[in-house]
Amino acid sequence: MSDGRLSINQETIKQWSLPELAEGCVKAGVDKVGLWRAPVQEYGIERTARLLADSGLTVTSLCRGGFFTALDPAERARALDDNRAALDEAAALSTDTLVLVSGGLPAGSKDLHGARERIADALAELAPYAAERGVRLAIEPLHPMFASDRCVVSTLSQALDIAEHFPADQVGVVVDTYHIWWDDQAPAQIARAGVGGRIHSFQLADWITPLPAGVLVGRGQLGDGAVDFRAFRSMVEATGFDGPIEVEIFNEDLWARDGAEVLAEVASRYAGHAC
Repeated sequence: MSDGRLSINQETIKQWSLPELAEGCVKAGVDKVGLWRAPVQEYGIERTARLLADSGLTVTSLCRGGFFTALDPAERARALDDNRAALDEAAALSTDTLVLVSGGLPAGSKDLHGARERIADALAELAPYAAERGVRLAIEPLHPMFASDRCVVSTLSQALDIAEHFPADQVGVVVDTYHIWWDDQAPAQIARAGVGGRIHSFQLADWITPLPAGVLVGRGQLGDGAVDFRAFRSMVEATGFDGPIEVEIFNEDLWARDGAEVLAEVASRYAGHAC
């Protein structure tokens, strides 16, 4: 049985169009979705907002903003403009959370510290803009294997060190089991995030091995790997978090299957492993 908190991230059933996602979620009794900018832009922001409102669906997050680590001033300016657009899109979709993938090392650079400083600098410009639109910026730490090319923020501790420069209702973090399950500091950092009111999104995916050649699409279906979802849920809820729980799985095997079958399986696995 679902507890009413399950949110289906759009990428989990990437093979579905937005109308198919809306129809399938309504049929399955799932009333929350997490969205990605590219398919939403293709369908149209206002059109998407109408579709989801007419379907009775709540948007729990929009992904993604970020990529703040460029050294070139023009490239940084473009990134800031794109993030302002992302915040406008989030507001139009009536979601209060924009997920940030912060960016990897610029070509030829080995300066992790400098890259993280540039993330904080970018957030200083964006946080007031986000607040004006009622949208929170949620820094997502990614597994260290992504540090070079995608995200120099690898742990909740690093994410919170940046987020805590700003008000909690403007900048917080994503707790994603796929990325932090391995970290023995995760329990303490989840508690730290909770005390500060900075858990803005809670996402589930399993860790399976061997990883595929394209590690980005190596997330596992709930229950197929190493993650103790009930333990993570207990830690997150001990902080007082009672928001949506979003299942976000990038997996080509799931994308090759019938979408309704995948959605039913996700709901069943969620009930069996995370409730």
